[in-house]
Amino acid sequence: MDFSLSSEQAAIQKTFHDFADKEIRPRARALDEQPEFPRALFERVGELGFFGMRYPEPHGSGADIVSCALAVEELAWGSLSVAAACTMQSLMGTWFVFRFGSADHHERLLRPAFAGKKIGAICMTEPNAGSDLFSMTTSAKQSGERWLLSGNKTWVTSAPVADFFTVFARTGKESLGVFLVERGAPGLELGRPIEKLGVRSSLTSEVHLSDVPASAVLGDPESGTKYLREILAEIRVVTAALALGVGRAAYEEAKRYASERQQFGRPIERFELVQEHLAEMATDLEAARRLTQWAAWRSDQKLPNAREASMAKLFASEAAHRICDRAARVTASYGFAAESPIQRYLRDARFVLIGGGTSEILRVNIARDS
Repeated sequence: MDFSLSSEQAAIQKTFHDFADKEIRPRARALDEQPEFPRALFERVGELGFFGMRYPEPHGSGADIVSCALAVEELAWGSLSVAAACTMQSLMGTWFVFRFGSADHHERLLRPAFAGKKIGAICMTEPNAGSDLFSMTTSAKQSGERWLLSGNKTWVTSAPVADFFTVFARTGKESLGVFLVERGAPGLELGRPIEKLGVRSSLTSEVHLSDVPASAVLGDPESGTKYLREILAEIRVVTAALALGVGRAAYEEAKRYASERQQFGRPIERFELVQEHLAEMATDLEAARRLTQWAAWRSDQKLPNAREASMAKLFASEAAHRICDRAARVTASYGFAAESPIQRYLRDARFVLIGGGTSEILRVNIARDS
């Protein structure tokens, strides 16, 4: 099996690497220390075509999932905060509107969203409903020709700046529907902002709905769970790519530091215990990359991929956390200082352990499917 990149894939990787290096990295510390939505960067990402990459023409470029994962890794190498907001927009924030929205929705919402001019958010998690979707209490009730939504959502990425929301709500005892709600709808209220340990410029808040009239029901009102499962593998591949990016950034910084830091008359990279850390980091990174590429390739080949995507996300996210921890050990007090990106990588890496499914739920799924 050949995982060498095509010329087109290599060009996409280079484009996003250069962008992350020149435009994201110089701002990453400021975005972490004074969290605000990176709107200018967001629009630049739109100009590069990222938000429409995985969508077919004429909406997007119709790139394969391998290419999307390469772009995501480079963005996350620049800043996991920026990458998290961008990937949410490119996938969950726009997918259901693309698939089920009307021509009017495509023109008013999707086209500017792909340009980075409008922002979409997904409302799924609730205070007592995460992996267990059927613990969801947000309800959708039909009133004449309208659907009215009521409930409370939390951990909604980009909610403070979102122009439209894709909302999952219960439509029956064992059914969920997907609904479109636009900013300014009566009964829609933003709740408290959630201050986070990491990915701090990917703004997050609660969303409250009180008899909010949906702009549209997206698809069959009883098939929300089915629609989510159709895209879940791709979500996990993309989350694995996010983990690769932050893990690679931490490894490269630790390697640089170890080559420059002198102790006992020589660089610390020559000490065996430091070499052990670097070797383990490099091995974790390469293994995570191969699992992620494999899962992305399977998606592109339309092969069954739920188990493989879960494996990639599980391994890559835990590898990123191990790599960031080892990088902190190699850099010692320097890595603990605010001026060092290592402390930010270590905090940000917690995000990929949670997003796309926790390690615990992924292990349950892998065991079930094996």
